[in-house]
Amino acid sequence: MRVRGLAMTFYGGCLVAQATVVPAALRAQVPPDSATIYDLVVRNGRVIDPATGFDRTANVGISRGIIRRVASGPLAGRETVDATGLIVAPGFIDILSYDPTAVGVWSKIADGVTTNLAMHGGTSKPGPWYAAFEQQRLPINFGASFFYTEARNQLGLGRYQGANERQIRQLEITAERALRNGALGVSFSPEYVPGMTAKEIVPLMHIARRYDAPVFFHARYSDMEEPGTNIDGLNEIISYARQTRAAVHVAHINSTGDTFSMGRSLQLLETARGEGLDITACTYPYAFWATFLNSARFDQGWQSRFRISFADLQLAGSSERLTEASFRRYRSEGKLAVAYAIPEDDVVTALRSPMVMIGSDAILDPGFNNHPRASGTFARTIGLYARERGAISLIDAIAKMTIMPARRLERRSSAMARKGRLSVGADADITIFDYATVADRATVEHPEHHSAGIRYVIVQGQVVKDPGGFRPNVRPGRAITGAVQPALTSLSARPYGTVISR
Repeated sequence: MRVRGLAMTFYGGCLVAQATVVPAALRAQVPPDSATIYDLVVRNGRVIDPATGFDRTANVGISRGIIRRVASGPLAGRETVDATGLIVAPGFIDILSYDPTAVGVWSKIADGVTTNLAMHGGTSKPGPWYAAFEQQRLPINFGASFFYTEARNQLGLGRYQGANERQIRQLEITAERALRNGALGVSFSPEYVPGMTAKEIVPLMHIARRYDAPVFFHARYSDMEEPGTNIDGLNEIISYARQTRAAVHVAHINSTGDTFSMGRSLQLLETARGEGLDITACTYPYAFWATFLNSARFDQGWQSRFRISFADLQLAGSSERLTEASFRRYRSEGKLAVAYAIPEDDVVTALRSPMVMIGSDAILDPGFNNHPRASGTFARTIGLYARERGAISLIDAIAKMTIMPARRLERRSSAMARKGRLSVGADADITIFDYATVADRATVEHPEHHSAGIRYVIVQGQVVKDPGGFRPNVRPGRAITGAVQPALTSLSARPYGTVISR
């Protein structure tokens, strides 16, 4: 429905008016000829489009990679997918992933992901980065942020070392060059680089604002032990948003900034949003986090800060729990370990927040020294937290994987204004799954196990996965890049959404 020109949809129990103007690409005319033959037709599925609230049995007609028709009547296609009894949703967008590795992209597809965005990390040189992955002809869409830590490292700065004025100026130049070369945002990780200060962060956030690029933060603190708590870490991020008016996204909020303080931390962010600051966050549906043992996160005092012991650490890709001796050995080798350190209530509370979307913070690497999030995040959100536990509704779960990440990035990238939707004019990135059986199967021991229940995955109108498996020669993935020039639109703060009482 529409109210005074605003697109209205129910989300999280509220009627929400989305402030974003409907892009011209999504105002395409429905073909008037009922005899049209489409390249691909998805028949008789339960079509769910959280962007509009559409939820009914329908047929979807696709031509030249674009959704051309959504109708209750029959449509003719050169290729047909029978979705009877299945959910037809926009393709899932992983807003917090890493480089699209040759192994990892197929694991993502098996989890329903059609767009993989390296927004936690990324690259300091997006020109060569994009060129390399375009040459690989990936089956999945891909993009990246400007990776500030990598740029620091290239100047010879250590993790505990602050940049001087000359180095900061060089980093500013590098960041602006990256945004002009298509980087989707800017990524900071103060917890992993404690030497990073406001003198470095604020100038780059001003640049990001000029380019309408969101700034992704791995918060400086991830516990409630003084000195330096979750609250301090979030207040730091909020203060930067106030100073610069840049759009901000808090990465994996269940493991940094909110562990042991979820309710209070989310309220801090909601209050900031109430001031007009553009702040969102993401989470992953697991009660454990993972990182490399040689990171700053495992500096002295980690046991008390995270309320765990050596036995609460498990070597990724194995069943081995650590001891003091094995911890020291694996830390010297830079191994990845899982930490059972997140309260389950924190996960559920984060999932229920209307400003929190889904991001995996993982992609499978060839050696499988990895995390089950790399293969199971999206199926787990639907299968475990929507269907089995009823923590969130199905349409809310889909929204957190589709329209919410699309809207987070669409002001930076026109391509994202056509993603995350299942309506006429949108890109034909579609995930079709069986709601009764969709489930994650990846474990800490076997992070490579693919999800169950994801029947079809369509990227740019081409089927890359069907019930028989992958179609390895179908590789329609496209680069998702940001605008080259600074944004010409108003630089005033634009909230993510406005809630109107029912």
